Amino acid sequence: MFEISRLDLGLIVEVWNKGLIWDTMVGTAWIALETVRQSDEEGPGEWSALEAEVVMKQDEICGTKKPTPHRILLDTRFELPFDIPEDEARYWTNKLEEINSSQDGGEYSFSEEVQKKPLPTAASQCSFEDLDSAVDDRDSDYRSETSNSIPPPYHTISQPNASVHQFTVPSRLQQQGVSRESCMDSMQSYDLDYRERMAIRRYDSLDSTVSGPSDVGSASESSQMTSRQYSLESRQSLDLPDSPAGSSRYGSSCSISQGSSQLSELDHYHESAHGSEQEDEHRDVESSHSSQSAGSYPKEGQEWQGEQEGPREQRDGTTEKEKISETDVKSQDRCASRLTPPLEKPQDLSAERPERYLDDDEPPPFSPARSHWLRAINKIRLRLQEGQDDGDPSKPPWFKEGPAGGLYGIDSMPDLRKKKPVPLVSDLAMSLVQSRKAGITSAMATRTSLKDEELKSHVYKKTLQALIYPISSTTPHNFEVWTATTPTYCYECEGLLWGIARQGMRCTECGVKCHEKCQDLLNADCLQRAAEKSSKHGAEDRTQNIIMAMKDRMKIRERNKPEIFDLIRDVFCESKLTHAQQMKTVKQSVLDGTSKWSAKITITVVCAQGLQAKDKTGSSDPYVTVQVGKTKKRTKTIFGNLNPVWEEKFHFECHNSSDRIKVRVWDEDDDIKSRVKQRLKRESDDFLGQTIIEVRTLSGEMDVWYNLEKRTDKSAVSGAIRLQINVEIKGEEKVAPYHIQYTCLHENLFHHLTDIQGNGVVKIPDAKGDDAWKVYFDETAQEIVDEFAMRYGIETIYQAMTHFACLSSKYMCPGVPAVMSTLLANINAYYAHTTASTNVSASDRFAASNFGKERFVKLLDQLHNSLRIDLSMYRNNFPASSPERLQDLKSTVDLLTSITFFRMKVQELQSPPRASQVVKDCVKACLNSTYEYIFNNCHELYSREYQTDPNKNQDLPPEEQGPSIRNLDFWPKLITLIVSIIEEDKNSYTPVLNQFPQELTVGKVSAEVMWNLFAQDTKYAMEDHEKHRLCKSADYMNLHFKVKWLHNEYVRDLPAFKGKVPDYPAWFEQFVMQWLEENEDVSVEFLNGALERDKKDGFQQTSEHALFSCSVVDVFTQLNQSFEIIKKLECPDPVIVAHYMRRFAKTIGKVLMQYADILSKNFQSYCSKEKLPCILMNNIQQLRVQLEKMFEAMGAKELDPEASDHLKELQVKLNNVLDELSVVFGNSFQSRIDECVKQMSDVLCQVKGTGNIPANARNTVAQDADNVLRPLMDFLDGNLTLFATVCEKTVLKRVLKELWRVVMNTMEKLIVLPPLTDHTGAQLIFSAAKELGHLSKLKDHMVKEETRSLTPKQCAVLDLALDTIKQYFHAGGNGLKKTFLEKSPELQSLRYALSLYTQTTDTLIKTFVQTQTAQGSGVEDPVGEVSIQIDLYTHPGTGEHKVTVKVVAANDLKWQTSSMFRPFVEVTMIGPHQSDKKRKFTTKSKSNNWAPKYNETFHFILGNEDGPDAYELQVCVKDYCFAREDRVLGIAVMQLRDIADKGSCACWCPLGRRIHMDETGLTVLRILSQRTNDEVAREFVKLKSESRSVEEGT
Repeated sequence: MFEISRLDLGLIVEVWNKGLIWDTMVGTAWIALETVRQSDEEGPGEWSALEAEVVMKQDEICGTKKPTPHRILLDTRFELPFDIPEDEARYWTNKLEEINSSQDGGEYSFSEEVQKKPLPTAASQCSFEDLDSAVDDRDSDYRSETSNSIPPPYHTISQPNASVHQFTVPSRLQQQGVSRESCMDSMQSYDLDYRERMAIRRYDSLDSTVSGPSDVGSASESSQMTSRQYSLESRQSLDLPDSPAGSSRYGSSCSISQGSSQLSELDHYHESAHGSEQEDEHRDVESSHSSQSAGSYPKEGQEWQGEQEGPREQRDGTTEKEKISETDVKSQDRCASRLTPPLEKPQDLSAERPERYLDDDEPPPFSPARSHWLRAINKIRLRLQEGQDDGDPSKPPWFKEGPAGGLYGIDSMPDLRKKKPVPLVSDLAMSLVQSRKAGITSAMATRTSLKDEELKSHVYKKTLQALIYPISSTTPHNFEVWTATTPTYCYECEGLLWGIARQGMRCTECGVKCHEKCQDLLNADCLQRAAEKSSKHGAEDRTQNIIMAMKDRMKIRERNKPEIFDLIRDVFCESKLTHAQQMKTVKQSVLDGTSKWSAKITITVVCAQGLQAKDKTGSSDPYVTVQVGKTKKRTKTIFGNLNPVWEEKFHFECHNSSDRIKVRVWDEDDDIKSRVKQRLKRESDDFLGQTIIEVRTLSGEMDVWYNLEKRTDKSAVSGAIRLQINVEIKGEEKVAPYHIQYTCLHENLFHHLTDIQGNGVVKIPDAKGDDAWKVYFDETAQEIVDEFAMRYGIETIYQAMTHFACLSSKYMCPGVPAVMSTLLANINAYYAHTTASTNVSASDRFAASNFGKERFVKLLDQLHNSLRIDLSMYRNNFPASSPERLQDLKSTVDLLTSITFFRMKVQELQSPPRASQVVKDCVKACLNSTYEYIFNNCHELYSREYQTDPNKNQDLPPEEQGPSIRNLDFWPKLITLIVSIIEEDKNSYTPVLNQFPQELTVGKVSAEVMWNLFAQDTKYAMEDHEKHRLCKSADYMNLHFKVKWLHNEYVRDLPAFKGKVPDYPAWFEQFVMQWLEENEDVSVEFLNGALERDKKDGFQQTSEHALFSCSVVDVFTQLNQSFEIIKKLECPDPVIVAHYMRRFAKTIGKVLMQYADILSKNFQSYCSKEKLPCILMNNIQQLRVQLEKMFEAMGAKELDPEASDHLKELQVKLNNVLDELSVVFGNSFQSRIDECVKQMSDVLCQVKGTGNIPANARNTVAQDADNVLRPLMDFLDGNLTLFATVCEKTVLKRVLKELWRVVMNTMEKLIVLPPLTDHTGAQLIFSAAKELGHLSKLKDHMVKEETRSLTPKQCAVLDLALDTIKQYFHAGGNGLKKTFLEKSPELQSLRYALSLYTQTTDTLIKTFVQTQTAQGSGVEDPVGEVSIQIDLYTHPGTGEHKVTVKVVAANDLKWQTSSMFRPFVEVTMIGPHQSDKKRKFTTKSKSNNWAPKYNETFHFILGNEDGPDAYELQVCVKDYCFAREDRVLGIAVMQLRDIADKGSCACWCPLGRRIHMDETGLTVLRILSQRTNDEVAREFVKLKSESRSVEEGT
């Protein structure tokens, strides 16, 4: 059988004649390959002529010449690709015959188009003699120390984890490296280009992460794909940080291996094919397209086709004519999609392959002949499809139902763009999961023995031999105590049997003698030993008896355990006839025993480690003795070394298979003691350890470490010895070592039980106990492997590792991960837990493993990679709906952990990737992919999983199914799906993946990854929305709430986010602000409506207890609702909250002030109504109360300072509004109170009597007071009672205050200080009041009334009445506070006025002078100035005061007049006790002088009753007018108290326009103005009421 990838060559057959010394050639036949027929059955053959010479062209044979008379009969044929189901193969066979017949007509002749260009090398069926070398481990996520750094010279199917290995195939495609020209050889055409066309969102979906097309039906496709050698990272763009330093993210060394060149040739064929076509114009262009599209593998071929036609035409530069028809392609695509699982689009391929294009002299991937072949196959497939409509249209005829039928790839995830619904969390049928040869195929379990028929045949015989007369049931020795009469040595240890009698044990059957302690070490079969001994001694009868006994045992064995031999026959596929013959042969070989057995044994003693120190120096001088049978040899001595290296080789011949090789290590001693021991024991040296090896367990070449064992319990032994043993058994010279044979047996048994009997499902044996891990199969199969292992010395650990390798090809089958995890844990324990008897390190023990260090390390590396890939799709591979698969998930992680433990403890690597981190990365990768998947299929998944109304039309056009700027429908759906994923992870996967509680909680990782991806997408989406704002602000708010809920529910408490301010509020800030602005307009509108309604209803109280009307409630209900929405956003970002609060505070301010303005505007008109003004004021007060509550709700002290200030300012404004309304309301009572007070005044006038009231007359005063108060009390009684019930407390107090103000002021104006009658006095007081803002007080005084002054009794009555009014307003604590009433300026003013009534004129003038200290101050606009010099003299004896005033000059007088201007200065002394003294002096006038000089001196006598502080000097500049009143220019006042200390003063006094006085001065003036009979009073009033006259021309 040959393989070839070039059809342009030929087959050369040479015939030779065998000679004694040399051979001679008879002739050569050359057969062109394109003439070879296609068939998978042998034919009759054809005679070919042999010719003498060959014809060469460019160093290649292209024909023969010179015919000879000889001919040769040859049957040559191309076989169909095998590894396809039988019914499919049968079908193709028929079709191929059609093609072969059509070739005769030339329709599909291969020879027409043959090009002399070679095809890319396909994977050859390489031998697996060196399994490891055939594997390039550069895909390993973590390269162990044994990894090959050089890629293999050719590409085998044992490429680990190339894409094809991840998909199930109906037969053993993965185990065979045969490349055939296959029906679906070029399924990558459109698929490879897909990534160049389609723009997927920002990421590829899960299934797009796996690179490489797959075609499970095609062996040749698989060989090409494996030759691409994608690393696992190439297949998966998982960013798992598991690669060692130096390896790139997508595989080591930045190269994909040699196969990459072919990969790039395939990938770039479309770009470069036409360049080569220009050279080969005769080539059939169409064929290249058929090779491109034949069976192209689309996700939805029909849709992709449309998308790709255009670009492909441009790129290829071909015309429409050159294309295969679109219908053909579509049909082919449909057909292909049935043949192939929904696998991955090679999105990442372009990033991973090296850029390489075909050179001019390089061949295209397909020759035209091959393209014809592919086209033919595809046409057949199309016909096949057309004839298939009656059956299930989705399956080809060879598609099997049942577990083996599901064609899902290991890494597949449902197609993102299929119209058919896809499961949210892919609960694939368990049968599909089982059927995926769910494991690592190829080099992981390169079960080469399945194909090695020669090896299988030999193992079959050896297995029968081991099972027909098994070691476990050999006849035991029949030992008895025995006395030796001559010196006898132990058969086992060769020591002397010491003692006088009863020295040792002897078997009565076979006569073997040994120490009692050694009897257990003898494990050879007694019967066989007896037979051998008898035959040697010629005791034929005894020999025959023994042989009969053995035959009986074998017959019983065969009869009792027929199932064992049936199973062996089935496993090795032997016919019953052959089996029967073999059984006879095997039995005979058992009976022959060792008589015909001989072997050559070569033993190399390599080295030892960790030996015991026996010498006083703390060391030993070791040497080794090796004994086979009676032959003993020894090595040289290595002095002073506990880790000696000998490297000595010994040759033995052995004629007894029951012999044992005894290897003993000794410490050489050369002293008297040792010589004595030599005489007695044959042993002069110290024993360091031994190992006994059964000869029957040796086969082929072995390099093994053996632990050194004790000889007796007293022996002190440690360490291990390394031996290289080569055995050549007669008749079995070329047989593989027993370990290889065992591997063959185990693998074939596993294959038979799993793939053939179990339909691909691994049957887990039901075993309990500590050694359950050593049970690999059910009872029968387990007995077979155990007996074989026992017979041929296969270590338990080797069995375990072999079974582990087998299981790794099925690691995704249910239950298998748990078994593998346990197995590996025990393998780890075996190597890592070194015993006290050996100092050999774990890595050295492992290096000596017979399984092969590199092989096992590579197996684990690849398994580790594949496990990571499967964990990276745990949702698919371990659906939450299946408890069994969840358990497998847990076990898979345990297995990953065991691999990490192996790397750390057994390989002793420094820092292998932590299992927890690997699993975490895998989980993250799966979640990334899951998110992509739900993002890309959001609408479809949501409508299927959560759409309650089935009638609702859910068919959105594709462009509206994703995120849109026109609406926000997409995001809530996505959130729902995200929550379902997180919940599933939390509830289903977290309890399962609980091996690393501190480092990995799947639910939390899920939430973190989902949130991060969602956050990224949402942020970008919201930025887009912010630019366009096509949705309502309410929609954005709703989405904000959903995002907030998602964050609070799942993300907020995650360690990565705890204590951090999330950024999601920032995405929505602008939309919330927009909503707040809209809300302000809504609130204002609502306010107006509420007020209108309230007005219409007449501002009714909302209830008997509530004193305000409903508009306030409505306004604040609306504001509170708005605030509740802001509050419910629970915005965690204080900065953004501050923005919201500022904005909302403005809204509150605008609404409330508008409310207050509207009420204020119309309040005056409501004052006439009884209750209405109170209710309106209550409303304003209620606004203030509610505002305070809202302030508290918004955070009070924690509120943003700017917002807080805004609300406080608003509170002040509302307070002012309430004050204003109270004033307006209080003033509305003015006229009625005036009436009452006038009546009081009238009553008061009738009170007669003097000031001195006798004690008995006090009652009459109280009576008079009551009478006086009655008019006022009648009015107040009715109103205050009403106010108390209608007003809120705060409002009531304000109303009372205003009433109190009005009552007090009115009483003062109308009773205590009645109006003035004297015109000049009135004028004076009016002008003075003007300054003080007291117009309201005085307007009413200007009526013509009789002048009247209160008598002392009337004052007393009024004083009592005031106390009564005060008590009334206090209302027992319910009204105004007493302190307020006492301190109220109105009451104090009234009381003061009353007190002044009883004082003399002198006292009042003195009071005036002492209180009015600023009469002339504050002159802003002086009308001139006067220079005055004042001297004050006090007589030391009498104490009289004398004042000298010198008027020096006036200056800068401002005065306009048309007539003569004659200014003079008038100086007046004001103070008490001046009635009998000269009070006034005047200077002479100076004509037309605006700066006159006077220099006149005047003297005033003050008396000694009062000090200078009771006096003041008033200076007035006047213009003298003849025959009429002089006109006043300006006035200045000087207090004598200011110069009392100095005694004299000279200064310029500015002239003001009038005198300034305060309330007290005004009151004094008003009282004095009523004393018309008092000249001093009259003069004083006139003086103080003077003001600057009106100038001419103004």
